[in-house]
Amino acid sequence: MRGFRPITIAALSLITALSACSVSANPGGSPQNTDQKADGPVAIGFSQATQQSPFYVQLREGAEAAAKQAGATLYFADAGGDVTKQNNDIQDLITRQVDVLLINPVDPQGVQPGIAAAKAAGVSVVTVDRPVPEGAVSHVGRDNKAMGALVGKRLSEELGAKGGKVIEIRGDAGGAVARDRSAGFHEAVAANPKIKIIEGPYSDYVRSKAVTAMQDLLQVHPDVAAVYAHNDDMALGALQVLKENGKDKVLVAGVDGLMEAVKQIPDGQYVATALNDPISLGTKAVDTALKVQKGEQVEASIDAGTALVDQDNAAEYVGDGEFAQASK
Repeated sequence: MRGFRPITIAALSLITALSACSVSANPGGSPQNTDQKADGPVAIGFSQATQQSPFYVQLREGAEAAAKQAGATLYFADAGGDVTKQNNDIQDLITRQVDVLLINPVDPQGVQPGIAAAKAAGVSVVTVDRPVPEGAVSHVGRDNKAMGALVGKRLSEELGAKGGKVIEIRGDAGGAVARDRSAGFHEAVAANPKIKIIEGPYSDYVRSKAVTAMQDLLQVHPDVAAVYAHNDDMALGALQVLKENGKDKVLVAGVDGLMEAVKQIPDGQYVATALNDPISLGTKAVDTALKVQKGEQVEASIDAGTALVDQDNAAEYVGDGEFAQASK
């Protein structure tokens, strides 16, 4: 990690002026005060970018379960995709005397005032799923470029020498996850000169937005051969539109291992996804935060691992959970 820029008095004043916001604690938790902090349970603040995707709902649940098992108190705040609210949330978590902060940033640059406030308060930051350029002790996530590459290689094989147009439905503008999932995919299909990628709009990983995007894109590109989305939720939205329009030969692929997508794979139209189990990611993030709080050395970047799910192994991953489990 690069060194942190000194925070100015003006920046601190601006951060302090941010309004208080709603923060919830896991069952049994109560706000910490200065006297209790030394002897009470470890307090972890978790500022999350959004809850508008099954992945992020499960990420929260994984973190809450891990904190409970460790006897720690976890305070949670949902930014709702608003970086200004996220900075407010972080400030509020700091005032609650948290020992360490988990941050899943809305925007890696826009969240810097919140990270600066944590640094000024002596609170260590661990980022999860989405990294920031500086200010975090550690980042816990997965190799999103590798995920895109795994899915891209498999989709390219399925399209074969004929190739065709591939519509790419992207995640969030400026986000490292979307950037890497796109780059890995583009590199993997580059070996097939017959594949032409049509970059669709950013749909923020939300299915309903992907449905709207796919409806528009299908009007312009009725000859599409395949769709690649930066997560399974958006890919399933695209699949819905394709089926409604009788496009049952258009291939679809996504990322995350959403169980709804995994169960579609044996039918053939949904070609592949890549594992990104949010429960295990949330668990690893909390474990890392607890190590940081204890003063233990942790790696600057911790990779939780991934794998391809396609017709060859989809049946092995089918289960009752909302996402395929990476431990299988």
